[in-house]
Amino acid sequence: MDPLFPALDTARGEALRFGDRSLTYPELAAFAAPLAVRLRDTGRVAVWATPSLETAVGVVAALLAGVPAVPLNPKSGDSELTHIVRDSAPTLVLAEPGTELPPALASLDRHDIDVQIDVQDDGAPRPAPALPEPPPESPALIVYTSGTTGPPKGAVLPRRAIAATLDALEDAWQWTGDDVLVHGLPLFHVHGLILGTLGPLRRGGSVRHLGRFGTEGVTRELGSGATMLFGVPTMYHRIAEALPDDPELAKALAGARLLVSGSAALPVHDHERIAAATGRRVIERYGMTETLMNTSVRADGEPRAGAVGVPLPGVELRLVDEAGEEVAADDPEAVGEIQVRGPNLFTEYLNRPDATAAAFAPGGWFRTGDMAVRDPDGYVRIVGRKATDLIKSGGYKIGAGEIENALLAHEGVREAAVTGEPDPDLGERIVAWVVPARADAPPSLTDLADHVASALAPHKRPRVVRYLESLPRNDMGKIMKRSLTQQ
Repeated sequence: MDPLFPALDTARGEALRFGDRSLTYPELAAFAAPLAVRLRDTGRVAVWATPSLETAVGVVAALLAGVPAVPLNPKSGDSELTHIVRDSAPTLVLAEPGTELPPALASLDRHDIDVQIDVQDDGAPRPAPALPEPPPESPALIVYTSGTTGPPKGAVLPRRAIAATLDALEDAWQWTGDDVLVHGLPLFHVHGLILGTLGPLRRGGSVRHLGRFGTEGVTRELGSGATMLFGVPTMYHRIAEALPDDPELAKALAGARLLVSGSAALPVHDHERIAAATGRRVIERYGMTETLMNTSVRADGEPRAGAVGVPLPGVELRLVDEAGEEVAADDPEAVGEIQVRGPNLFTEYLNRPDATAAAFAPGGWFRTGDMAVRDPDGYVRIVGRKATDLIKSGGYKIGAGEIENALLAHEGVREAAVTGEPDPDLGERIVAWVVPARADAPPSLTDLADHVASALAPHKRPRVVRYLESLPRNDMGKIMKRSLTQQ
């Protein structure tokens, strides 16, 4: 197998920038290689994944060493961290110097990631021995899921999956070593770590991490040579809100080669506002921890609001009904669960053979739990999660996502989420959770129901509206619907 980071030996430009600190490719190699040598026989290592140069160096070193890395969310609570440490059993934790670690990690040996070049007596950098490339199926990362239905599960991602996803995105996004990527995503998850950090490093390009996301940072970086922006819908919503009063932000976005949104559906209303102000369309992609990336709108394809594009090279995708039968590809109204297979898939849930077996259908198809429809030309449109977003009302199967987009197009709605709840007549009734644009004048149920009925269909109108000051979201900006329904 080719090395994950061939550019470490060839590229000379800037590899990483976090705030005012940066590393060139030779510097990254000089820091990561000696640490990799120390890690070779340590077993699994945890990485305290702060948004820092040190985190990036630590993960690259672990990958060079062929040691599985377990990124840890610094915002996780003590009980969750305790579970992850017990489950993954790392031998040590890599951390940024000076960072205080919580009690849950007290049992682990600590190794501070020292971003200093190892030099010989004559002051020259000490050459690091070449390390053999591990086998493609060997574990590279163990990334823990969000744990919405129980304790978080550790998805074991092999080197093969990381290489396959990043190379498929190279094709879909025409991604090259000349690209400079901007993002402010956390480094403990697939989007910010694998796509946003390892992706540029595999290409020989550069990543500029904002530390904390802000429109000022986006303007600064895209206005000074960056070509791509990765974000989640919450970030793009903030961009859409700021654009009317920020011509410099509009100019910076207009000059970007690619604006990519992921981790959740980007509301159509925000798509349209950004396009109107900048002339640029945000493209969406679809993936998850267990599968990395499955689909994307291509850089040379048609950006289509509400769609996550077509399957990536090497990825097979099908929609199946409740009986497990494949949904006809030529029926754009047929809702089915997305199942995928390909080289992008994880190997297993760590220590959970039962959960691993249940996640796969016969033939090696992974059950994503996401519901979608498919346009005649193959574009996939996700309508929600099978467990929380598929509403069976009055004999219809209704996806929450399209109703949410319709609600967000109403001038009186700032944020919206849709769930179902039991109804003795309909089976389930549609419930809209709304953050009004004006708290003192929220839109009425009748107004919202008529708006949705005219935009979509009468059977898709909400029967109940509940008003909130804000919607509960996780670190990636996803709405936590289980928190809503538990209210």
